[in-house]
Amino acid sequence: MTTERECDQLLVERVRKGDKRAFDLLVEKYQRRLARLVSRIVHDPAEAEDVVQETFIKAYRALRHFRGDSAFYTWLYRIGINTAKNFLVTQGRRAPTSTEPDTEQAEGHDDGEHLRDIDTPESVLASKQIARTINAAMDALPIDLRTAIALREIEGLSYEEISDIMACPIGTVRSRIFRAREVIAEKLRPLLDMPVDKRW
Repeated sequence: MTTERECDQLLVERVRKGDKRAFDLLVEKYQRRLARLVSRIVHDPAEAEDVVQETFIKAYRALRHFRGDSAFYTWLYRIGINTAKNFLVTQGRRAPTSTEPDTEQAEGHDDGEHLRDIDTPESVLASKQIARTINAAMDALPIDLRTAIALREIEGLSYEEISDIMACPIGTVRSRIFRAREVIAEKLRPLLDMPVDKRW
C-alpha cells in the first residue's frame, strides 16, 4: 500500500522528468487546502487566489531542490505561508507577528463538550454565531498564531508537521496554538457562558 507521501514523491519524480500532467495532479490535490490556509493570512479572495497561484509557480520552479526530507505538502505549505507574508509586506500591510514569550502549557484545554447541541432553530442560530465569532477571532490573531491554529484545527496536521511548515520548534508551535485557543475562548465565553477557568 502506497502512502500519500510516497504518491506525492512519485508525482514529484515524474514532474522532474518533464511530465507536466503530474504537476497538474499535485495542484488539483492541494489547491483547495492551500487556498483555505492562504485565505487565513490574505483575506481578500482574489488576492488569496493570486498568492496560491504564485505559490504553485514557485513550487514548480523550485521542485528540483525538493529533497523529500519532509512531505511535499509540508514544503508546499511553507512556500504558501512565506508567499502570503511577502505579499502583505509588498502591499504595505505589515504581517502581524506574535512577540509573546513561549509557554509549555499548550495542551491544557478541555474538549469542547459545551459545543454539542441539538438542531433546534435556537441552537442553529447559536452555532452560526459561534462560527462567526471563531472566524472573527482567528482573523484578528497575529499571523503566526493564526497560521498555527489553522494548520492544527482546520487542516488537522500534527505538531511535528506544523513545526516543519512554520520552521520553528514544536514547543513554539504548542505555545502559539495554546495562545490562539486562549484568545478564541475569551471571545467565545460570552456566547457559551463559560466560567473564566474553562477553555475550549
